Amino acid sequence: MSLKIRLARGGAKKRPFYRIVVADSRAPRDGRFIEKLGYHNPMVNKADPKRVVLNEDRVKYWLGIGAKPTDRVARFLASAGLAGPRAIPVQTLKNLPGEKAKQRQLDKAEKAKSAAQDDASTAPEATTHSGPELVAETTPDSPPEAKTDASDTTKTEA
Repeated sequence: MSLKIRLARGGAKKRPFYRIVVADSRAPRDGRFIEKLGYHNPMVNKADPKRVVLNEDRVKYWLGIGAKPTDRVARFLASAGLAGPRAIPVQTLKNLPGEKAKQRQLDKAEKAKSAAQDDASTAPEATTHSGPELVAETTPDSPPEAKTDASDTTKTEA
């Protein structure tokens, strides 16, 4: 028989009220339970001490026997200092490439790098131009003009 410390809903429609109970995991949510350990009233302000009330001695007893709290009850117990914070499981990263794909990418990058080095060593040194491109606009009717930088020409309004 696996035991759970969980919430059992009570209260009216749109006015929830939960009992914190120990129950067999196979029992219905609001049905048969072994013992009531406290209550949780979500309608009360979060700072109010009556929002979550626990019988600490009985909670410790049931945790010692092996009852497992649900996620929400585990949060209540952690905030009351009766249990440590719940461990967050490591999420799987299905969107990332696998080991073989990573290895293929590394091999491809190394191959491209070595090819670029081979091309650079065999090809003559090419001149590099780091400035803006100079464009000369000439037409057959007009005489050739000096090359001008596109950033030097600015409009001024008078």
